[in-house]
Amino acid sequence: MKSIPHKIFSNSPLIIMLALFFLFGFNTVMNDVLMPHVQNLFKLSFFQSNFIQSAFFIAFLVCGLPAGWIISKIGYKKGIMLALGVLTLGLILFILTPEFGTFNMVLVALFIMGCGITIAQVAANPYIISLGTPETGSYRLNLAGIFNSFARIINTIIGGTLMLLPPDSTVTEKFEVMRGPYFIMAALVLIFAAIIGISKLPEIHYDTEQEVATRDIKSIWHFKHLILGAGAIFFYVGAEVAIGGVLMDYLHQPKIGGYTHEEAHWLVTIYWMLMMIGRFLGFLTLQKVRADRGLLFVSIMAVYFVFVGMFTSGYVSMSAIIMLGLCNSIMWPCIFPISLSKLGKYTSLGSGLLITMVVGGALIPLLQAYLAENVLGYNLSFVVMLVCYIYVLYFALMGNKWATKYVA
Repeated sequence: MKSIPHKIFSNSPLIIMLALFFLFGFNTVMNDVLMPHVQNLFKLSFFQSNFIQSAFFIAFLVCGLPAGWIISKIGYKKGIMLALGVLTLGLILFILTPEFGTFNMVLVALFIMGCGITIAQVAANPYIISLGTPETGSYRLNLAGIFNSFARIINTIIGGTLMLLPPDSTVTEKFEVMRGPYFIMAALVLIFAAIIGISKLPEIHYDTEQEVATRDIKSIWHFKHLILGAGAIFFYVGAEVAIGGVLMDYLHQPKIGGYTHEEAHWLVTIYWMLMMIGRFLGFLTLQKVRADRGLLFVSIMAVYFVFVGMFTSGYVSMSAIIMLGLCNSIMWPCIFPISLSKLGKYTSLGSGLLITMVVGGALIPLLQAYLAENVLGYNLSFVVMLVCYIYVLYFALMGNKWATKYVA
């Protein structure tokens, strides 16, 4: 019998998808690293700096469903290559930003980058689920999540280090130091696009049972588990991005510990490391534990940690919020396969809908930032995340029950 590592590394389409997820993480986490630097450069408030996340994630709302339709027409390989081309365009625009020197140019570049990531995500998530049995789809997505988290950790460390400058640096120096990491990312994307171009990725073929079960369904809106899953993606991504965005300012608060920028940077890295550790544990368990049960456990723990973070201070509050990285770790790889289960020919469109709801990463951080600065303070603003995780808990209880309705 072949070992699990042998099965993984002898499967070239899976290896390519894992590398693609690494690329997602490498690009996406750069926004968290970028926020405090742009905030300082353009003299923005914490609320205003969150438009960095919003510009990136609003692309998912604009491009998600159209990307699903495009991929259903041109296929998954061409869809991924299109995505990498759009992403490269966004990276080039960001590199050119110092020539214009405006915050609006930063937002435009990030929006285009977000469009590229959107198209790639719409293609990659159902594709990696299809590379095996539906029951082990969450296992493969979780494995991809490990690579995604590893990239986030690497880029948080490298990107944060490359962007460190003395307080008396000039505006030109601040712009220049932000260009370096984006040069690196543009080179990686172009190399990967070439690899995709020469690779042989098989197209997805759905089994007869799925087609029979869905033959009388005319629209993705008839799949209730998909609709519930779209909500779960919205709230889960919103909470995860809000944590990544708020942590730096939250850790600066005197009642939490008044950590310096450098100290807070390493604590944020721990948050991403916990996410990778959780995904590794999920990799070991999700072959034997059903996705809905795994999701139920981590969502209950997330609700608990948010409660602790809201009503305590200092080390206890900080630790509880950072522990949410562990809870977030397997939410995506559990929500996605449950939501796409039994969709058959509607899978790419369903994936487009789910990716559209990643727009939660644009809206929820803005809401929390506003409440933290103007209404509730940082601790109580985590009530936004509490609502998010309660919804994910609801989906964990109901999503799989509705999915079983669409069985031939």
